[in-house]
Amino acid sequence: MREERRPRVCEDRVLRKIFGPKRASVTSQWRKLYREELNELCLELNIFLVIKSRRKMWAGHLARMGRG
Repeated sequence: MREERRPRVCEDRVLRKIFGPKRASVTSQWRKLYREELNELCLELNIFLVIKSRRKMWAGHLARMGRG
């Protein structure tokens, strides 16, 4: 569980820096964006799924290298 949390926290931190704060419509105060809002803005898979898929691709590459 900890391995999944650290990359997500880092990804959220970077995306918050990129997109900046958002002004709340009701209170007119600035606030941080929530994870769901960040996901809507960037329309990408979460970082853990990307890392997992790349590990699988790398494992397949290594398996094919061993044959030759």
